[in-house]
Amino acid sequence: MTRGRTGGGEQQFDLIAVVVAEPPDPTLLPGVAEPVGPEQAHILALCRGTPLSVAELAADLDLPVGVVRVLLGDLLTAGLIRVRRPVPPALLPDERILQEVIRGLRAL
Repeated sequence: MTRGRTGGGEQQFDLIAVVVAEPPDPTLLPGVAEPVGPEQAHILALCRGTPLSVAELAADLDLPVGVVRVLLGDLLTAGLIRVRRPVPPALLPDERILQEVIRGLRAL
């Protein structure tokens, strides 16, 4: 499946990163599958219906997360998926600010 590779290339896939399949390439002829293996085709099929996290994909495919990361790296390089990374905790609003917003809304 991974042809002996152990990493996802330069890309590091967080377990909670969300994977979304890109629309099929319009230059492909109808009925011609994308140039991927069966596991990658399964990933694309799963992500076309609903965006899934890396952990969910590994569970659905019954494959180790490391293998899924390698397969996702190939799909990302081919432009067949997009990955939405989780927001780093440092960029999330402060809890105190959120509490102030809630109190303000309740006051309305």
